[in-house]
Formats: sequence, C-alpha cells, structure tokens
Amino acid sequence: MTTSHRPAQTPSPGPDRAAAFGDRLVLGIARHWVAVFSLALALYVGLPFLAPALMQVGLTGPARLIYLIYSPACHQLPDRSYFLFGEQPVYTLEELESAAVLPGSGLLERRRFIGDETLGWKVALCERDVAIYGSMLLAGMLFALLRGRVRRLPLPIFALFVIPIAVDGLSQLFGLRTSNWWLRTLTGALFGVGVVWLVYPYIQESMDDIRDNIEGKLSRKP
Repeated sequence: MTTSHRPAQTPSPGPDRAAAFGDRLVLGIARHWVAVFSLALALYVGLPFLAPALMQVGLTGPARLIYLIYSPACHQLPDRSYFLFGEQPVYTLEELESAAVLPGSGLLERRRFIGDETLGWKVALCERDVAIYGSMLLAGMLFALLRGRVRRLPLPIFALFVIPIAVDGLSQLFGLRTSNWWLRTLTGALFGVGVVWLVYPYIQESMDDIRDNIEGKLSRKP
C-alpha cells in the first residue's frame, strides 16, 4: 500500500504585503500629518471662494451646489459674509436692506441671498468661519516650521483665545449689540490660532509614537 505525500504549502505573501503597505501608509501620514491637515483645511476654506467666482463666470449650477454643501455648516448670512466681484467686500444689514435686494427680513430669507452683479457674490462661508479655518491653516504651516519647539498651550491661557469670540458671538446672538466684519474676523482668527496651539502639539506626540512603533517594526523585518 502506497501513501502519497503532498508538498508543504508555503504561506501566501499577500497578507504580509498588505500589512506592510498599511504600515507604510500609516507611517507616511504620521510623518506628514500637518501637510494632510493643511491640505484639508485649504480645500475646506478655499471652495467657498470658488462659489462667487463660478457665479461671476455664469456657472451657476456648480456655484449653487457649493452654497448648498456648506449651508449645514454655516449660516451664510450675507450681512456677515465677504463678497467678491462687487462694489464692496462686506455689507451691513442696513446697506442690504436699503438696496432692496433681500427676499425678506427673516434669517432663512437672508440666507438665500447670494448676491447679484452689482453687489457681487457671497462667499459660501461667513466672515468668522473664514477667519477661523484660514488662521488654522496659516498657524498649522507655522507649526510645521517650528515643530519640536512649540510647547502646548495651557488650558487657562487658551481661555484668552476663546473669550473674545464667545463675547462677540453671544452678545450679537442675544441682540445685546451688533458686531462688525473686522471684529468677527479678529476674534475668529484668534480662536483658530488658539486651537492649533492647543491641539497640534498633542497630535504631534501621538504621531511621533505611531512613527516610532512602525519604524521599529519595519526595521525588525528581514
């Protein structure tokens, strides 16, 4: 009676290659996470400026799609937004009402006004949001240049970056006063810088740990 011997099967290299690819992908993100974050912020704060540019050249469909996409994230009130290609970069509510361009005085009606050929076209993010995300983009780029030399911002100091935007926003929300474009821009930019100063050092520490772990694992492989 004869017995057959099957050749020993070698493990497939597929899972190992997939794991190695995943490790290198995570390692790349850990090394260049600031660039990834900055690109995401640049896209997020840049697309709203594309909307008025598209309106100006007559591509109203793509422009209105951008306004629609950003509408859940921002009130888009015209009296609190920048305008491009018009007579002024900003307008007060009184100026818009005197121009008789608003479809109504309610918030929903004001949100629907995106501009015209005379006043220009509204940016799809309000002044404060543009300042917040724009300053985060610039502060993140500065953090990348100073990486390793930036200490965490203590929480009590971070409060100094939050209080101005809270006072400016809440006082206007409850009708105690009316803010203006430069206060919204200033307090938004201050808050954005504070967020980066507070959060980015923590993220850097986590990314350094991930990078060290993966580099050590890859160095042990034959």
